[in-house]
Amino acid sequence: MLSNSPLDIFKQFYSTCLVIFSVVIVTALMFTENTKVANDAHPVVALVVMWLGILWMSMVEGGQCSMVGLPPIDRELYRESHKITYQICSLGHKGDNLDRYLMGRQFMVIFINFTISLCGSPLEGASVLGLPQWVSDIFLGSGIAMVLTNVNIGQLTAQVNASHCMLDYINTHFMTFTLYCTLLIEMTGFMHVCYLIRDCFYWAAGKPIVTNEPPRDAVKAFFHWGRVLFSMVVLCFSLAVTLEALFKGQTTMWDVIPNWAAVIIFFVLLSLVGLLEAMQIAFFAVSKLKKEERGDHPVAKRTCELLFKGEGRNLPGFMVGRQVTVTLIFFVAARVTTLNIKIGEDENIFGVSDGLQEFFNLGFLGAIITTILASISWQLVASAFPIAFLSNPFVFIMLNVVLAIEATGICAASWFFGTIHKKVAGFQLDEVYVGTAEERAAGKHPDRSIHPGRDFSMGTNVLVGNPSTWEEAIQNLSGKESFATKRERMQSNIADLEALSADASPAEQQVYQNAIEMENKAMRDLEVEEEEAKAAKAEEMA
Repeated sequence: MLSNSPLDIFKQFYSTCLVIFSVVIVTALMFTENTKVANDAHPVVALVVMWLGILWMSMVEGGQCSMVGLPPIDRELYRESHKITYQICSLGHKGDNLDRYLMGRQFMVIFINFTISLCGSPLEGASVLGLPQWVSDIFLGSGIAMVLTNVNIGQLTAQVNASHCMLDYINTHFMTFTLYCTLLIEMTGFMHVCYLIRDCFYWAAGKPIVTNEPPRDAVKAFFHWGRVLFSMVVLCFSLAVTLEALFKGQTTMWDVIPNWAAVIIFFVLLSLVGLLEAMQIAFFAVSKLKKEERGDHPVAKRTCELLFKGEGRNLPGFMVGRQVTVTLIFFVAARVTTLNIKIGEDENIFGVSDGLQEFFNLGFLGAIITTILASISWQLVASAFPIAFLSNPFVFIMLNVVLAIEATGICAASWFFGTIHKKVAGFQLDEVYVGTAEERAAGKHPDRSIHPGRDFSMGTNVLVGNPSTWEEAIQNLSGKESFATKRERMQSNIADLEALSADASPAEQQVYQNAIEMENKAMRDLEVEEEEAKAAKAEEMA
């Protein structure tokens, strides 16, 4: 998380200004009918679809954090406090459903990005609000305005909150709907060729294929491999249609780009997306390894040294920079792969019917290609061979590029928006409901609210005692515990742990004692923090 240093505050300020400016000019672009959807349909349609896409993107991105992060926690701990989350996780974590969700989600992310791009990306030579041409070229022509809007509001803001408030974030039927959509997408079989790619790399690596489900019977195997074959046909057909359109100049690619160059750019974009997607997987795969276990290759060593140096801020920094870079590439890829054939005027690709050609123009084919060849396939390679992947010199180069992008603070607005979103939605840290890992291991499962007197329709909050002062009430309502509340909670935890330890076996007593020691350390740290806060307040009043 960003600190409160003057530099970081400045980054948040100017990043927020850039996002506001981007929203204004993109909206103006729509209402002057200078985007594809605004021109073909209506500006209001483009505006509504874009913001619905951004809203859905926030649930897709935040939902991923929650769905991936919650499996280690016993679902019974939040069965009553978060009934919707419990239902979602019961389905989403059953068997291999998490893998199915992630695959369907990947396609959904790319397709939503493609859709938002059609709604907000400018037509050739578009300009609004009398902006100088160089400003229009930077913010509109390059797609930066759409990227800043989507990444800061729709993606990183959700990730900021969902990474620590997983239970609250998905405790809504909006996530239930999203989960069913992702599972339905996976069920169609469009992405099933990825399973074949995954199996091939596991076989190549000499690793067993990990599954949480029993072996397929003959019927299930028939439908599985049938969908794999179907997916291969769809992928090959999508590539054929897209390449045919690129060679004929019948996509939304900029007119100044020659057709042959558009084909090259298409494959370069797929490679860049794949590289960034795989880097994410490989970095997390080696993050828990000892230094000596990260390989002997010089490039792999340099990459890990840069990634994990100092206090480890470069890993989250990479995630932020990667998000904005990948999204920018997605928007460019949408222009490259989206067909632009006017029905009745241009010749349809391969002579297909007008109805099928209209379907091609929606951008589904580009989303399928990008999902399979640029996202999931590269992730599977990096998952099977993380150390070997880090030995690629392009990984080290791209890491430096992404960290440089993050250092500009261009996405720092997401921290500001995340704070507002958290307060408005009433999100609380997961530890408030299920305790820390140490507390759960010791049998301590707190389930309390720090929002006294507030009633939430989602049914996720349990009331606690009233605050003793107005200052504490303000802190509670803002989602921040007062020092007195924290101290009381820690003292209560210690008392409960000591009571449990008295009747425990020797082995269990050691677990309880470790938890008590951690609570005592947290108490000491709290005292230091409280003294520093008092000193700062006294200095401010003086």
